[in-house]
Amino acid sequence: MMRKILRVGGKDRVEFLQGLVSNDVTRAPCWAALLTPQGKYLADFLIVPDGDSLLLDVDAQLADELMRRLSMYRLRAAVELSETPLQVARGNGPAPAGAIPDPRHPALGWRLYGDEGGDDGTDWDAIRVTHTIPETLVELIPNETYILEAGFERLHGVDFRKGCYVGQEVTARMRHKTELRKGLVGVAVEGEAPVGTPILTENGREAGVLYTQSGGRGIAHLRFDRMEGPLTAGDAAIVATDKPASAAP
Repeated sequence: MMRKILRVGGKDRVEFLQGLVSNDVTRAPCWAALLTPQGKYLADFLIVPDGDSLLLDVDAQLADELMRRLSMYRLRAAVELSETPLQVARGNGPAPAGAIPDPRHPALGWRLYGDEGGDDGTDWDAIRVTHTIPETLVELIPNETYILEAGFERLHGVDFRKGCYVGQEVTARMRHKTELRKGLVGVAVEGEAPVGTPILTENGREAGVLYTQSGGRGIAHLRFDRMEGPLTAGDAAIVATDKPASAAP
């Protein structure tokens, strides 16, 4: 896990982020995404209060682009953006002092920000597969993923009452005016296939893509109208086992 911790300071920090990201910043710590105006995913991150600033816990590979985007949107807002030397530790046992529960799902344990990072050896892929939780740059692909198809509503990553943000109109329309036709689904996997392997129906039609796998299960992005019947991903046999993960409980 390579993460970078960005800091958003200044008196306008909450209002600034509130107009940009998918979740309600006033309820931080929370998980949120920055989207394109067309509603496609750009980056996801945890937002964590830290005194008179907010920390953004983001995948290191997306940190520079996230900082660039935030700087572009800053304009005349009283906001200060910086990269910190902080590291993140995470675990699934008793939480140390100062740790926060991961806001996505209780199974993801706790996170602690400080001088030392690392984790307690938990098999995070197994947990993500069990609960169909997407990972940055695996199931969450910049400029491709729609967050409702990735389960953001179920995982508390989007708020539909907070008002406008970048990509909000498309996201709201997908929820209220259309029925999702594809999304992340838990599957049983017999065999192995590389992440990103296309999933095909019995007659060779494309049904989706297989992503993270662990212990005979996996996360797949599937067309809901092609989930039934025999499916294959390379040499692996695939069976959809769960309802679409995009659906809220």
